[in-house]
Amino acid sequence: MAYCSQYGLDVKVPRIFNTYGPRLREDGLYGRALSRFILQASTDQPITIYGDGKQMRSFCYVTDTVTGLMLLVASPNAKGEVVNVGNTHEVTILELAEKIKAITKCKSMIEFHSLPKDDPKRRCPDTGKLWRLFGWKPNVSFEEGLKKTVKWFSQT
Repeated sequence: MAYCSQYGLDVKVPRIFNTYGPRLREDGLYGRALSRFILQASTDQPITIYGDGKQMRSFCYVTDTVTGLMLLVASPNAKGEVVNVGNTHEVTILELAEKIKAITKCKSMIEFHSLPKDDPKRRCPDTGKLWRLFGWKPNVSFEEGLKKTVKWFSQT
């Protein structure tokens, strides 16, 4: 942003929130509950939830995230803007696990473990700026995107 102010560089800053879909990495410890749950369910392992599962998250399907990013990059009207790209539909981590269990028809039990100290209770973007600038909102419902993601994982 300093280069935007000082030199007029066309800077745009997207803040991406929980994108998911085909090719989602299953490794890593941070922010991978969705892929971890799918892998655990597909092998009938216990689904591990950290905390009580009441933490709220919002997930944005990859095609919606990419559309938001493309609109942001292509627009001269967004110069110097910081814009959240994500979905405002929220689910609890426990709801996420239950939806994955239902889609995969697995017999996995849900296990609860201690919540890490820095885990946020809620993570949901305000996408109002992206709406005001471009009329953008996500098109893929959470359930539809989750089914597509589970299908992709089952084919790999």
